[in-house]
Amino acid sequence: MLAAKSEVQVDNEEVRVTEWRLPPGGATGHHTHGMDYVIVPVVAGEMTIVAPGGERSKAQLAAGKSYFRKAGVQHDVLNETSTEIVFLEIELKP
Repeated sequence: MLAAKSEVQVDNEEVRVTEWRLPPGGATGHHTHGMDYVIVPVVAGEMTIVAPGGERSKAQLAAGKSYFRKAGVQHDVLNETSTEIVFLEIELKP
């Protein structure tokens, strides 16, 4: 798997906003979210989510359709499609 590319756009006392780009065959690597967060897809696409136990699920992304998750989520995010996945991750600092 190729490494996803990330660029922090905002990082202050309240939030951290990171742009993530996953090329075809890309992955974020297994990680745990330490803060509540919002994902804002920039493009439509499909991500493969791999849970710590190896369970796999698909997540459909619609450009501009945000979703929220609580801190503590553990997963790897893979792009098993032929097009780049781009999304913003907005982490809410306590």
